[in-house]
Amino acid sequence: MKSSHTTQGPAATDAASTLLRDLIDYAGLFPPASLSMSRSVANYDEYLRSGRSWILGRFILPVARLAEFEDAFARLPNPASGENGAEWRLSALLGSDGLADAARISEFNLRLAKSTTQRSAVIESVELKVTSSREIERISAFIPRALSTYCEIPTASATDCIPALARSARRAKIRTGGETADKFPAPDDVVEFIRLCAANNVPFKATAGLHHPLRSIHRLTYQPESPLGMMHGFINLFLAAAFLRAGMNSKVATQLLEEQSPQAFHFDEDGVSWHEDRLSVRAIAAARQDFAVSFGSCSFTEPIDDLRSLSLL
Repeated sequence: MKSSHTTQGPAATDAASTLLRDLIDYAGLFPPASLSMSRSVANYDEYLRSGRSWILGRFILPVARLAEFEDAFARLPNPASGENGAEWRLSALLGSDGLADAARISEFNLRLAKSTTQRSAVIESVELKVTSSREIERISAFIPRALSTYCEIPTASATDCIPALARSARRAKIRTGGETADKFPAPDDVVEFIRLCAANNVPFKATAGLHHPLRSIHRLTYQPESPLGMMHGFINLFLAAAFLRAGMNSKVATQLLEEQSPQAFHFDEDGVSWHEDRLSVRAIAAARQDFAVSFGSCSFTEPIDDLRSLSLL
């Protein structure tokens, strides 16, 4: 895989940078990294200051750890603002009492908005697990529509849940991996999830197991003797989403999701080619803007290093 036009900054409009922009939500608090709050906050600050900040999305944390976040955030000597404005963008995971958590989020955002310091952070999205359309209807009654709401659903419940998300103007979330092999959904299940999202105009994000650009075998955790497993690639996933939205059939999209050869993809200023299929920069941008939103990763440097090794950065 190679891009015929690479960039260090946010101004590029080639296919690779269009696909990668604002793609990786940082989840350093979560397994397998499981870093401390202070370390995760310091890492995010460092990434915002780096030349790859244009790839960085939101900082992900549980609502239950908001006070801990504020303390670590306040201790930063001069928090970076990044490309996307003065505010740190946060995504908060709701706990068992979603109504109370929603109130805490509103209070957090109001308090930090009134802060007289230059340090600013805002929770702009929330994430939670649901298993049925009834749960989606229930949570939609108390989560403000101003908060982008990502409901993580089992792939087996997608047919029931995704139309309900469309009716409630909420978003979907798919778990694409984990610390054991059984946490990785089958490619055809992932494609069906994305197809249903496209058919119902439901934006989605992904989480877990997407540290590497292409589908490949890696250790499932950072432990030296961790079992090996086949992992989905985030380039595969987000290109499959863009192609599906543009009309690709599910069988071909599944083959794309299973693609392991870097030579099968070619990025240039006008679009991307995968074997005989072609997608324009405009179609990629449209998919990323309001459909295939981002993925959460406990590492930011690992995906970046892999992208560099593939000459995409």
